[in-house]
Parts: sequence; C-alpha cells; structure tokens
Amino acid sequence: MTDSTKALGLRATARWIWGQLTSMRTALVLLFLLAAAAIPGSLIPQTASSAIKVADFAAAHPTLDAVYRRLGLYHVYTSTVFSAIYLLLFISLIGCIIPRITAHLRALRRQPPRTPARLDRLPEHAERTIDATPADAERITAAARSWLRSRHYRVALDEDGSVRAERGIHRETGNLVFHVFLVVLLVAIGWNTLWGYKGSAVVVEGQGFSNNLTQFDDFHAGAMVNTDTLTPFSLVLKKFNVTFETGPVQRGAARQFAADVSLTRDGRTSEHTLEVNHPLTLGSTNVHLLGHGYAPVVKVTDGNGHVAFQGAVAFVPQDGNFSSTGVIKVPDARPDRLAFQGFFLPTASVGATGPVSIFPDTYNPQLFLNAWYGKPIPETGTPQNLYVLNTTGMTQVSEKGQKVSFALRPGQGYRLPGGQGRIEFTGYQRWTKIQVSHSPGLPLLFASVLISVAGLCVSLFTRPRRLWLRVRPDGDRLTIQVGGLDRADARAGLDEDVTDLLGVAGGATVSPIAAEEAS
Repeated sequence: MTDSTKALGLRATARWIWGQLTSMRTALVLLFLLAAAAIPGSLIPQTASSAIKVADFAAAHPTLDAVYRRLGLYHVYTSTVFSAIYLLLFISLIGCIIPRITAHLRALRRQPPRTPARLDRLPEHAERTIDATPADAERITAAARSWLRSRHYRVALDEDGSVRAERGIHRETGNLVFHVFLVVLLVAIGWNTLWGYKGSAVVVEGQGFSNNLTQFDDFHAGAMVNTDTLTPFSLVLKKFNVTFETGPVQRGAARQFAADVSLTRDGRTSEHTLEVNHPLTLGSTNVHLLGHGYAPVVKVTDGNGHVAFQGAVAFVPQDGNFSSTGVIKVPDARPDRLAFQGFFLPTASVGATGPVSIFPDTYNPQLFLNAWYGKPIPETGTPQNLYVLNTTGMTQVSEKGQKVSFALRPGQGYRLPGGQGRIEFTGYQRWTKIQVSHSPGLPLLFASVLISVAGLCVSLFTRPRRLWLRVRPDGDRLTIQVGGLDRADARAGLDEDVTDLLGVAGGATVSPIAAEEAS
C-alpha cells in the first residue's frame, strides 16, 4: 500500500467518523447517554454537593460504599465518562449546526421554487375558466400577488407570468436558533461549573460572616476559581424574625421568615432584610437564606473552676416543631475535656414517649443533656463534624452507677458529680443558614433557555407552505390554475388557501358595477 493510498484511507475514515459524530442520530444518542449518566448523580450523594452526606452513606452502607468508590459514583458530574459524553455532545451539536446554518442562509437568499409544469399533480390544486381577455391576465396576477403578500408569503414571478409564493421558511430558522442556543446553554453550564462556587455557613444572631474561605462550613468551587479573590463583603445577623401560626389551621406554620442583616461592602454599610427566595444580589454573587433554628447559650466551668466555654451552640431541627439535637464540645476543659449532647425543645412537653416539642416557638424552652468526659487530646487540625460527638476515648458521666441526664430551663445550671465541672443554660438565640453562590454564567444560561424555547415555538408553530398560480389563455377565455404544497406533515388549511387564492384571482376581472349587480 502506497503512502497516498494510506493517506486517502485515513482521510476517508476521518470523514466517515466526522459524519457519524455530527449526525442528528448521534446527537440524540449522546443526549440520551448524558441523561442516563446523570441518573446516579441524582440518586447517590455527591461529594461536590455534600461530603457529609457521602460520609454518612458510607458509614450506613459499607458494602455499597466499596462498589461506589471503585466506580467513582460519588463524583459523577466530574467523572471522565460524563465529561467525555458532554464534550462529544457539544462537538456533535456544533458539527451538525454549522452546515445547516450555511444551507439555510443560502435558502433565505433564494426565491421560491419555479412553478411546476403540471399543477394538477400537486396534493392540492384547483382551476377555473373565466370569461376574460389575455389583457386581464396582468390584473389577475396583481390581485394574486397582493393577496399572497397580505398573508406573509414571499412572492416572485416566472418569465411566463406565473406566480410562485412561499412562506414558513423561518421554521428552519427557529429550529436552528433552538439548537444554537442549546450549545450556548452548554457553554453557560460549563462556565458556571468552572468559574462558579457555592458555600454555606451557620450564623447566630449578633454574629457576623465574611466571604472568606475560612468562614464557610462547607464550600465547593470550580476548577478555575481563585479562592483568594472571592467577592469581598461581610454581614452581621442583627435579628432573625420568625412568626408561627397559632390558630387551628396550619398550626405551627411559619408566617414570617426574615433576617435583618447589616451588609458591609466597599467600605459602605447598609441595612437589608434577607428572605427566602429574595436573596441579596452582589453582582453575580447571591446570598440566600436557607434555614433557621435555635442556638442555646451555655456557660461551662471545668473541674479546675475556669470558664472553659461560653457562647451559643447551634442545634439542628429534627421536626416541624423544632425538636433540635446538638453537641456542646469543650475540648479545653481541665483536668478532663467535657462534652454534652442532647435536645433543645422550644416548647417542651414530657409524655409517655419522652420529652418532645409541641410547638416551634419558645413558650417553654428546655435543654435536655447528658455529659461525657475524657482525657485531653492534642489538636490535629483535622476538620470535625460540629453536630456529631465522637465518644472514642470518652466516658459518659454517671453517679451511683446511673448515667447522668438532666433538664435545664433558662437561668438554671447543673453541677457534674465528682467535681468534674458545671454547665449553665443562660438563654438562647436563633441562627440562620446562609448560602453564598457565585454563578457568572447564570444570566447567559437564563437568556439561552428563553431564546431556545422561543426558537422551538417558532419551529413548532410555523407552517411552511408553497403556492403557485398560472394564468393560461383558452381561446377567448382564461384558465386559472392554482396548486399548493405543504412542506410539513399533518398541516391543515392548505385546501382553504388554494380555494381562496383561486377565488381572489377569479374575481379580479369583475368590475365594481358588475359585482354590485351580482350581489
């Protein structure tokens, strides 16, 4: 085999591969594969969205965890397979669209096709012979052209005076707009993925937050994000306002859900109210309000008589009445480190099943705790879950062989047995969870969705249709022939257009006096 033959074979193979990749069938298959590949990401926790959920799932399902980790199912959207399908779909769409755009631009410059020799062979056709002279043919043609233009047809004349008209050519325009902006949509998604970030943090009343990597409880960013140049701003949660329904209908439902914040940006401070679905917008960065709960304020004195901890600790709601669980960690207590875990109940009631909250507002706040102690351990800097107590190396506090548990109301305290320390429940505050998201491609994404849907509507509701009219002398009379052709299936109204055009053309030679007498 010569080099030229080999080169020809390579070129032919490359053309065949490119032709297969850019076909509409391949694009549809890739779109289906992309949707199928995204299914595991919606069913299995993803590290990019919540590493804590992944860890919890792994602890609860160790066998599945081993399989999922081997298959990379915790990173579906950043996996090689998903990225490959995404890029191939991108290339396929572009390769499919560009030739169609070129062909459509040529079609827009072309005039409607010439009048067929046999109009009676078209799906819809009609003819009429009228008493008229050849001189009336021009009047008939002018009337037909005027009627066609009034119905948005593009009109042209053949050399023999036949009329050819076409409308609905922008059906393909709408189709191309849809596909072009589908590509733009993919670009916007990629832009957001690479240059966007999202993080959340819990902020207690009276405390602040700064848009800095160290301030987030969890943070996920694209590969191109420079975490040293996040949008500079800070805010202070001045007060969180919640009002609950107390009537018999929807009792306990939130009626007011808003946070009063003080925002500092570019050296200027302003007051804002942050509400659900009404985020603070700072350029392409949005601050959303996600949730809220209670943070009991406690003071812990260690066995040496020193205040080892004092402040608010966020507890996590477990139900609609805000029965909340939490952990109070006191690693600096001496001679033993201390920890407390239990419940905060805003409206506590003790029944047969134990203490529960019967209303989400604080009508009878109580803190139910048990206590743990253990030898101090060195700080390693390893991140820990604030809401889970690792009891390794710790012992639950007990007295006379009974494990200690106790309930506190605001202002009450409890001294641990054996001089191990004391905890005091001094009050409570509300906390809110905010989410800071930076989505630079979101305006482009939103615009591309709107434009692509508009293009799809144009494509679906435009009726491509062609009509022709020929006037032929027949002795001392004229025969008018009209034919029509729809360029799409299941379209109605073609027969009406043919009939109407024939009627307009046939009536063009009737004088106003004759028409009045006929009526």
